Amino acid sequence: MPSIIESLLAANWFGYLARTVLTFMFWASGLAKLFDFAGGTAEMAHFGLQPAALFNAATLTVQLVGSALIIANRWTWLGAGALAVFTALTIPIAHAFWTITEEPLRTKEFYVAMEHITVIGALMVVAWASVHRPTR
Repeated sequence: MPSIIESLLAANWFGYLARTVLTFMFWASGLAKLFDFAGGTAEMAHFGLQPAALFNAATLTVQLVGSALIIANRWTWLGAGALAVFTALTIPIAHAFWTITEEPLRTKEFYVAMEHITVIGALMVVAWASVHRPTR
């Protein structure tokens, strides 16, 4: 590996940047639900989650705390696990493509579900890497 790449990957700031970028979709969504609590609550109600305000509070808490744990690289396995379970649950709740008959919405939701599975895989890698640090 080129030394410039090796030094970049070894830099602490790069680890923080990588973990922040990885969790962007979670902490951005959590902050949106926090700052527009009524909007987040309406989103939960739209998907039939009641009591909607409680689901909104729980969702934004999982998103913000899980992201913070990963970014801080403390109890990373817990943050990654919480966000992975959350992401898996969103598939049948918000992206149930198998129940949609009209196109192109069915295909769009299928691809969103596939992207969610990929994000779950990335969270698994983060949890694994947090305990399996390479030796030099």
